Amino acid sequence: MQRISGKNFDITIGTLAITVSKASLNIEDNTEVAQDNGVPNGWVSGDAKADGEIELDATGVRLLGEAANSAGSYRDLPVFDILFYAKTGDGEEMKVEAFGCKFKVEGLLDIDKKGGEKHVTKLKYMVTSPDFIRINGVPYLSKADTEGLMGSQN
Repeated sequence: MQRISGKNFDITIGTLAITVSKASLNIEDNTEVAQDNGVPNGWVSGDAKADGEIELDATGVRLLGEAANSAGSYRDLPVFDILFYAKTGDGEEMKVEAFGCKFKVEGLLDIDKKGGEKHVTKLKYMVTSPDFIRINGVPYLSKADTEGLMGSQN
């Protein structure tokens, strides 16, 4: 049976279908163990945030640059939803959505004159929407986490 690998993922940033060299998405969930007298006694809900990085080649940078030009600048780019989707010929499937992602250019140039590798630009992004992240359609945050926040559709 064929399993999902990085090669199977298609990535959509807003309405742009972009080929990436590498991508990551990280969740920081600060839920912790509650303690009484130094002994575990339940748990407490903590804050949560997510961020990641996307590496684009010159073609991907050009496509994102066109969107930045329309917005007025890279810093003026609106927030985007990002979809990471993979499916194999054997029907294994994974869908991860990150909502309200704000980009910032982190590694614009890393030039090695000897060549041998394609140039990549690194873009960091932060997840800014209370809709946060969905994994195969299931929200990561609970309804209680997002209750009363504008834009939340949990």
